Amino acid sequence: AMAARHGLGRAWAGCSLQGRRLAHAGAGGQLQREYDAVVIGGGNAGAAYLQKSGVRTAVLERRHLLGGAAVTEEIIPGFKFSRASYLLSLLRPQISTELELQRHGLRVYARDPYSFTPVLEDGQTQWQIAQFSSKDAQAYPKYEAFLSRLVSALDPLLDAAPVDPAAWSQGPLLQRLRALRGLQPLLRAGLALGKQLPQYYQVLTAPITRILDLWFESEPLKATLATDAVIGAMTSPYTPGSGYVLLHHVMGELEGRKGAWGYVAGGMGGVSQAIAGAAAAHGADIFTEKPVARVLMGTEVKSKLVLSNASAQLTYLKLVPPEQLPEEFLQHVAQLDTRSPVTKINVAVDRLPSFLAAPNAGAGRPLPHHQCSIHLNCEDTDLLHRAFQEASSGEPSTRPMIELCIPSALDPTLAPPGCHVVSLFTQYTPYALAGGRPWDEQEQNAYADRVFDWVEAYAPGFKASVVGRDILTPPALEKIFGLPGGNIFHGAMSLDQLYFARPVPSYSGYRSPIPGLYLCGSGAHPAAGTGLAQVWPRGGPRQQEGEVCP
Repeated sequence: AMAARHGLGRAWAGCSLQGRRLAHAGAGGQLQREYDAVVIGGGNAGAAYLQKSGVRTAVLERRHLLGGAAVTEEIIPGFKFSRASYLLSLLRPQISTELELQRHGLRVYARDPYSFTPVLEDGQTQWQIAQFSSKDAQAYPKYEAFLSRLVSALDPLLDAAPVDPAAWSQGPLLQRLRALRGLQPLLRAGLALGKQLPQYYQVLTAPITRILDLWFESEPLKATLATDAVIGAMTSPYTPGSGYVLLHHVMGELEGRKGAWGYVAGGMGGVSQAIAGAAAAHGADIFTEKPVARVLMGTEVKSKLVLSNASAQLTYLKLVPPEQLPEEFLQHVAQLDTRSPVTKINVAVDRLPSFLAAPNAGAGRPLPHHQCSIHLNCEDTDLLHRAFQEASSGEPSTRPMIELCIPSALDPTLAPPGCHVVSLFTQYTPYALAGGRPWDEQEQNAYADRVFDWVEAYAPGFKASVVGRDILTPPALEKIFGLPGGNIFHGAMSLDQLYFARPVPSYSGYRSPIPGLYLCGSGAHPAAGTGLAQVWPRGGPRQQEGEVCP
């Protein structure tokens, strides 16, 4: 832990934070004038670890709710929505254990089955692959084992700071030799993959369609699996490198089950509340409605250390004075790819959707397929590619990819009796519409109506069941939750923006050009996704010469 005896001058030049509102609205008492560390933009997990280590820490949250995009909001009376982030898997298990999140109220509903894909053309459905292809049914366990080996090899990299090539050529010889130790997790991953390394390299670099074509013949199955390669990303299944995005979505873990995803009891805000509870229990001061206007070299709230859970763009282009950062660094940050295809629609309904492929039983009780991710317009990968092409030209997809989730099928506390909350995670929609058209209310409703028409085609009666809806286009996700371009990862998951190039080359170890200012959100390695604050591995970020680190 950072020693409190080190003064501001030696730790760094004396950071301060200038806020717009100073009225107390949080859980940590009065906002003090000086802390050892300040976390901005959420990041309660980082605050919990710092405070646990004896570092006096404050968290400043811009909105009235804790947790960035992992929040629960009752935007329609009686219905509680996980408004942005809506599923849990990528929270590292050791964080849950070390912060005792269950003791602080975290409860998760595991989903089984994982996926349901109705097929519109012939009214069939599948969660037993043999209905489409007995060959694919036999290949699927082998495919899962193949991916599991890659996940096991790469998993330790998620908990280690990325390799820092710049450190190999800077500082004294002993320091450079120590920096080479950062290669150990990477080398161990390569050794674990052994002779199959070239095959696994292809998974990381090739279009996901090429990988899936090697394993399967059924288009509905390939398209269903391909959704994990494009979800939240402005990429096509035919885009090189889309295989890594799929891998990222199967690298999670839930209550010991590898690759599992689940619903948080009470909505995704339950994650944020549990982590904040852990931080507060260790003594961290947590404040809501405390937007930070600038990171200054001056007065207001002083801190030896600042952790930013905001995006790289907001942190370095808006909060830090540009004269404090190298021009080349600013140029890299300004050119980051943050395109997002996502429009999230939260829907309140007065009854469960009933799908032609699997009609509801009596009494309106949820069936197994109601608890999982329901993929619509996913009959084949060409449909996904055409939807991507339309958005790339500035037009919302005419047949959008839809991931439909009904968390109230497992957690009835989210809606009034007999009613349900439905999450529609849809793509592809562009951030900027063709011809300079604004994403005004008319455009938003036109797109939402189109999505509802497609849901209606698979589940007749859906539109008549709607009580209300909340439409979050890419600009709305950016404005409300601070997601640059509406991107749930704070930046593209392409290979040129991953690992030691995330957020930019030479600054991948969470540090920034300003000693004592760190990036700890989704824009840093390993890019956990919306709503889950990232936490440094044991040992913390790599130190710069003369700098005090946690």
